[in-house]
Amino acid sequence: MALQDKYKELLDTASAQGITNLQVREQDNVLYVDGDAPTGAAKDAVWEVYGKIDPNFTAGDLVLNINATAGLAEGAQLKVTTASSNLNIRKEPTTEGEIVGKAAHGEIVTFVRKENEQWWVVKTKDGEEGYSFSTYLTPVG
Repeated sequence: MALQDKYKELLDTASAQGITNLQVREQDNVLYVDGDAPTGAAKDAVWEVYGKIDPNFTAGDLVLNINATAGLAEGAQLKVTTASSNLNIRKEPTTEGEIVGKAAHGEIVTFVRKENEQWWVVKTKDGEEGYSFSTYLTPVG
């Protein structure tokens, strides 16, 4: 089965939720889906479909990069939307950066600024501040 067929419901949901700049490409047996969600709820809807298709997120054949940054301002509340694990907060915007804190799945953190599309600076309720991978952060509201 072609990957775009396997993930047809996810792609249809992305369109229905108003994901803009939607880009879909297949490379080396991996489907890459990128776009910008108008709201955190729209991003969540796409991720919910992904969870239905691949409940444990183990297939390794989809890279889903849907950003919900429209209207994000300093102080905005973000929900940690990892599959189940903690989100690492790092000293630098790289997976090699020292871990300076962690935020639990479902925890609310505060948006400080956007470093780039992949890395946002956030602050936890305990005051830990650093870089986190934006894929696992969804604006609240």
